[in-house]
Amino acid sequence: MLYDIRLTIDYSYQSASDHVRNSLRLLPSDGPNQRILSRLLTITPAPDERRDGVDFFGNATTAIAWHDPIDTISLHLRARAERQSAEAPDVSPPRAALAEELAQVQDIGPASPLHFLGPSPRIAPDAAISGFAVAAVAQAQTTRATVEVLGQALFKAMVYDAEATDVNTPPAEAFAERHGVCQDFAQVMIAGLRHLGVPAGYVSGFLRTYPPEGQPRLEGVDAMHAWVTAWCGAAQGWCEYDPTNGQFAGTDYISVAYGRDYGDVAPVKGAIRTAGGQDSTQSVDVIPLT
Repeated sequence: MLYDIRLTIDYSYQSASDHVRNSLRLLPSDGPNQRILSRLLTITPAPDERRDGVDFFGNATTAIAWHDPIDTISLHLRARAERQSAEAPDVSPPRAALAEELAQVQDIGPASPLHFLGPSPRIAPDAAISGFAVAAVAQAQTTRATVEVLGQALFKAMVYDAEATDVNTPPAEAFAERHGVCQDFAQVMIAGLRHLGVPAGYVSGFLRTYPPEGQPRLEGVDAMHAWVTAWCGAAQGWCEYDPTNGQFAGTDYISVAYGRDYGDVAPVKGAIRTAGGQDSTQSVDVIPLT
């Protein structure tokens, strides 16, 4: 599948802010099952400093700063991406055998499963999530099946609710309420998989959505999405699952950044000095071309 991707994020401040610095992870890159044909990130007003680079996990980063006070920021991404199917037979080992495979891993590079096995800054062990995960996957025969079964269980147990949480809500709190957004679904699933001994990480990106039957697609009504990547053994490699929608990530998904949790892949983070509040809006379009 070939897609045009359009993203706009706008910020406005009640009082002009100075010493604004941000780190952005908005540019998609070539990766598993995808190829980026073009990408352009424009920033208004033009920053006084801009530095594009790559972080430890291979994500494209953009560091920006303004020296004079500003009261608005607009970020505009335009990209074209080709996405291939990720379907593959299940050749993963039984979950009980995964620890032995992990013990043989010598790599400590960005894609090493060893980085994704223990707690991370935003995902701590939680007894309730751990107990749910153990019960949910009791009948799963393989590691890949474990990923799918746990994802399905969370899809059924939790309710998508855009008002229930914010970006700083811990996974334990979202799971206790059984409400949250894609960030919460993903981080709860990661916590459960890690307890089961399955290395798991966080993926940010874009998802093609479909309008109700008989209705036109509306422009700018979507947002960035999040899902899970899990290491299913040396033969299977990494598998990506979306617990918010109860499915493996297929040709409708375009990844932007990979990390241990949301903190590693936050699309926009930084610091400002200002008085008063701020408002932000986000719009996303994923337009199929083929």
